[in-house]
Amino acid sequence: MSRLDIFINRMVSQRACLNHAAALTAQMDGPVFELGLGNGRTYHHMVEIMPDRDIYVFERAVASNPDSTPPDDRLMLGDVHETLPAALRRFGPTASLIHADLGGHDLAKNDAFARAISPLVEPLLAKGGLMVSSDKMYFDTLRDIALPDDAVSGRCFIYGH
Repeated sequence: MSRLDIFINRMVSQRACLNHAAALTAQMDGPVFELGLGNGRTYHHMVEIMPDRDIYVFERAVASNPDSTPPDDRLMLGDVHETLPAALRRFGPTASLIHADLGGHDLAKNDAFARAISPLVEPLLAKGGLMVSSDKMYFDTLRDIALPDDAVSGRCFIYGH
């Protein structure tokens, strides 16, 4: 499969899974967390499909399109190894939806990073909340949730209690 097709499958799956997770968690209270801002495309999409929800973005340094940049009071700047524990102290286990797209092109490095942050993400999720990730995650108590029909298996993952 070409790299272009892999990218397209990832984008289609990411949108499908975010839309699905947003619908499933629509009646929940609690913040939404976006782990990794990048260009801001998924953040912008999340704001569009969840306009009444508080969306906080975790990013090392902002480099997004100005139209896709969160307000300063919704931006958690720094290394996720520090900002995720700080978010747990601030918010507790209240996140209704967490989305992570933190990986790069090195699959082994992505997997190691997912293993390192999974224990930091898991306690943030509220009961009934969902985690959407572009990489396989490693949780003790969260299980795989079925993907929507328009997602490509292996290109996005959904986890919940």
